[in-house]
Amino acid sequence: MPTAEVNGATIAYTDTGAPPGRPDAPAVVFGHGLLFSGWMFHPQIEALRERYRCVTVDWRGQGDTPATPSGYDMDTLTADAVALIGHLGLGPVHWVGLSMGGFVGQRIAARHGELLRSLTLLDTSADGEPADKAAEYRLLARVYRFTGVGPVLGKVKAAMFGPAFLADPASEPVIEEWVRRLRRCGRAGIRKAVLGVIEREPFQAELSRITVPTLVAVGADDLATPPADAERIAAAVEGARLEVVPGSGHSSTLEQPAALTALIGDFLASVDVRR
Repeated sequence: MPTAEVNGATIAYTDTGAPPGRPDAPAVVFGHGLLFSGWMFHPQIEALRERYRCVTVDWRGQGDTPATPSGYDMDTLTADAVALIGHLGLGPVHWVGLSMGGFVGQRIAARHGELLRSLTLLDTSADGEPADKAAEYRLLARVYRFTGVGPVLGKVKAAMFGPAFLADPASEPVIEEWVRRLRRCGRAGIRKAVLGVIEREPFQAELSRITVPTLVAVGADDLATPPADAERIAAAVEGARLEVVPGSGHSSTLEQPAALTALIGDFLASVDVRR
């Protein structure tokens, strides 16, 4: 994977480049969820790359981005994303962020709106982590740091995926690939990434500053950031569109790939027609 030295970190990313015959095609930048990487958007990129330049970013300590001593808070990750957009000369872009990618997307839209064409927020929240969940995730992160993913895999899978997806034998290859990729990451960096998420500051007070076209989507069975979190975001962002995805948990791009690809593709097209 290519890397960029930005904001004091080495950030790994993927870049499909402009589609053939469309050198001025808009860029779509994808920010992944906790314990994943840009890989979680591969079904959407496969379809969208015909019309858009598709870029993914791996957050510090996850995917192919190496761990750093610090900088896992959402504001620093936002600065990483802003710097990468500038480094690649992409702006203004469509931002698609899932979970922690959505935490970052909200901050870019509210504080650097000139960099965005649109904002898509998937399975995310503008609230801080609830105390009970934060305590559970902190314990899981500690166990993971010393033992690896094996002993905590059951609990982690239940948070990351919905029951319908987990019960379907056809999902096994996706889950196995996710685990394989997760095991490639350094344990210390993953622990810091988890702590960065559970210790994040609430962002609800700044949502009114978002003025770009916004799509908010959430899996109907999302336990990590349930539909009520998405409803609060959509209510606070003027003109935001809210969609609830049936049969999906927290990782909707992998659990319901066709539905998410259609939803995102239609939204991006509607924004580009207006510009």
